[in-house]
Order: sequence, then C-alpha cells, then structure tokens
Amino acid sequence: MKRLGIELGERSYDILIGPGLRKRIGEFLKAIFEPSRVIIITHPSINSLYGEEVLASFIAQGWTTDIIEVPEGESSKSLNQAEKLYDHLLALNCDRKSVLVALGGGVIGDLVGFVAATYQRGVSFIQVPTTLLSMVDSSVGGKTAVNHPKGKNMIGAFYQPRLVVGDLETLRTLSQKEYRAGLAEVVKYGVIADAKLFEFLETNYKEIINLEHKFLTHIVETSCAIKASVVEKDERESHYRMILNFGHTFGHAIESLTGYSQFVHGEAVAIGMVIAAQLSHSTGKCSAQVPKRLGSLLKKLGLPIDMPILIASDLIASLYHDKKTMDHKIKFILVNEIGSIEIIDQVSEAEILKVL
Repeated sequence: MKRLGIELGERSYDILIGPGLRKRIGEFLKAIFEPSRVIIITHPSINSLYGEEVLASFIAQGWTTDIIEVPEGESSKSLNQAEKLYDHLLALNCDRKSVLVALGGGVIGDLVGFVAATYQRGVSFIQVPTTLLSMVDSSVGGKTAVNHPKGKNMIGAFYQPRLVVGDLETLRTLSQKEYRAGLAEVVKYGVIADAKLFEFLETNYKEIINLEHKFLTHIVETSCAIKASVVEKDERESHYRMILNFGHTFGHAIESLTGYSQFVHGEAVAIGMVIAAQLSHSTGKCSAQVPKRLGSLLKKLGLPIDMPILIASDLIASLYHDKKTMDHKIKFILVNEIGSIEIIDQVSEAEILKVL
C-alpha cells in the first residue's frame, strides 16, 4: 500500500493506494476519526459490486452504517439530487459526527462532497473512488459541486475529505470506455508537469491499456502525487491550481453543449486538450510537434481527439461561463512544451475560432 499525504494544515489527509483496500476502509477510518454513524452513498451498479464489502468493514468497527443509492449518470450531479440526500440524512438523524462515504466515480464524489460541505454546515466525508478518473483526479483536492443547466460544476464548495482510499482492484470492473476516459487525466498530468510521465505513457501504452499492475500502479501514484503537490501550493485555485484545468475549459463547454450525453468527462477533456494544444501552437506558444504528439498518444489510448459538430459562436459563449473567467476574460492553460504550461487570458475570439 502506498500512502501519500496532502499537507493543508488542519485539513491535511492521506491518499491510500493499493489492491484490496476497499475491505479495510473501516480500519483506516478508525485510525483518524470515530463517527456517530456511517452513510455510504453510491450508484446501484457500484453497490452490487462493492457495497457489501465496504459495509462489512464499517460494521466490523461497531458503527451503525446505511447505504443510500443515487441514480447513475451525470444528471445526478444536481441540486435536486442533493436535496433528496439531505432528506435521507435527516430521516436517519445524522448529526455533525456522521461521516459520508463517497463510493463511486466522479459524479458520486462531487455530489457527496457537496452534500457533506453543506449538510449542517459541514460533516466529514471520505472518498472511495472506483474509476481511474476519480482516483487520479476528482477525489483528490476538495473540489465538490453540482451542475447547473448553464454550466458544469457551477454550484459547489472547496471542502476536503478526511481520507481518500484508492483500491486498484476496482479499476478492473470498469468498461473500456470509462477506463480510457480516466487515462485522459493521466495524460494531462504529463503535459502540465511531468514530461517523463508523458514519455512513459507513450512507451508503455499497450501495457497500460491492458491494466498491467506495475504500470497501472505507477501512473496512479504519479498522478496523485502531482495533484497533491499542486493542491498544497494553491488549495482554493487562486491561480496556480488552474493548471489542472488544462483541456477542461474547452472540455466542459463540449460536455455542456452536447447535453452531457455524447461524451463522458475524460473524452471531452481529451478533445479539449487537443484544441488547447492547437491554440498554443497557433498563438506561438509551442511547436507543431506538441499537438501532434498529444493527439497521437490520445489516439493510441483509444480516446477521441476530433471536435464534434457544434456552432462556434455557441462554444465561445459557453467558454465565458467557465469558472476561471474573470472580468470577461477567458483564462486558458496553454502549452509551452510537454511538461510546461502557462496560464494566460490574452487570447482573442478570432484566435479561438481559428482552431475550432
């Protein structure tokens, strides 16, 4: 088991990575916190796979534990679904010493984190990511949110979990589509901070696609370490943490304009990264080799790289709803070279249109 720490003063916590950890979550939680009640929140499909094992780990510690299921899909990241969870928590008489357990992917993690941040002005929660995307990205760092019709993650809070437990065995039950979508976030870390990780992906993409343990462990641990380092420097995204949004400015707009139904998040981010790299090249930030290498790697990993058919003016309008937009200036994360990026807000609409 690998233990990574995120140092945030009184909000510090550990990320645990390894096989079979889902069966020991109660043990890990007991070492840091004694809850009055445990509430596992998950999707039906995840519950059928891992619910009983996770439940047993808490019951073994003598804690009253309940499981609440929420519907599958991005549509569950909503204020309506959050309100239903508040109703459940109130019916179970959950107090401020209760702990919520987010068992699932990014939708569950974001939703449960948001509910934890707002129920009774804040209760503890732990992240138990079961997808690659949530394991290397969304479960770490304390961003919680629900969506709004005008944009993704528009209503939320920065609220750190007490613990993150990444069981690598859960990745073996993912569909190829979901697994490969998570690889987009791993590629992102290579582009923004670690050229060696990018080269590792280029060299070993076949082994990674096949979930070979040694290679999978390396990319998860490396990605989480990069994310932890960035969050420690800028917990609340005042500036530096924005580098983690490489590809997401365009990706979120694509998700929104396609009704969150055509692409899963990682696929939209893959397309968004290619557009961002092309924009980087067209504005003189990087050589033509950068978008070429990026597109080639993403294709090898089975990810989409082509922009869907959208009205350009709609896409630009959606970009202005991005949370990084300030003073009506869209902030873009652009590439200088693999492993080095910069944050700029001096890109004109005409320059954006060139790459759409």
